[in-house]
Amino acid sequence: MIRLFLMLLLALALILFVVAFVVTRIENAQDAANHVLRNHALKHDDLKHHSASEKPRNVAVVVFSRSGNTGVLADHIAETLDADVHELVANDYQLGMVGWINALSDARNDFADITPNHIDVSRYDTVYLGSPIWLYSPAPPIWQFANNTDFTNKHVVLVNTFNSQFKQHFIDEFEALVRSKGAISFAHQYVKRGRMGSQMSSQELIQRFDEKYNTKRINDRAGERDEQQ
Repeated sequence: MIRLFLMLLLALALILFVVAFVVTRIENAQDAANHVLRNHALKHDDLKHHSASEKPRNVAVVVFSRSGNTGVLADHIAETLDADVHELVANDYQLGMVGWINALSDARNDFADITPNHIDVSRYDTVYLGSPIWLYSPAPPIWQFANNTDFTNKHVVLVNTFNSQFKQHFIDEFEALVRSKGAISFAHQYVKRGRMGSQMSSQELIQRFDEKYNTKRINDRAGERDEQQ
């Protein structure tokens, strides 16, 4: 009986190792491809703003992204809206088996160790918060950022990408959090990438997002409302 139990444990450990190995291989491949796209977007943004007259930006995009999928989308939103991008780093969730296991274990947490720990968003009118969905909830680093941030008089937009689905009650809890921090409006925008192994490409992700949300038009309308007030 004990021998059978040990064999079952060994089999489960082997299955977990294989799953972790496959998932991390896919994530590493996605990260490599997205790294190229994000570097290109960064260079394009630098050139655009070196050639344009400098003026304060009123939109910020704050993003946490493990393998770069949400990061690519955040860069696209920032380019569309002429926004500043602020990247959150969580060392506990770096690419690799250890980071993947930590992410799986902590997925339902609303706290995390993040860098930077605080970003001053006081000069922005609108703040986009980008994050993957882990086990139906926004990833812990974006919860931690929201906990650390004063959103007084800000329009907050939560942007998520995910493989499967999200649970609405987690989104409602996140909205309650940012409103308790002073946000005057909240919106949720998201794109389902699909299961690993059959996910849409980053370019398809951006296209799907643009089909669902005309980000530039929405932001222009918000600006018009602010000017009328």
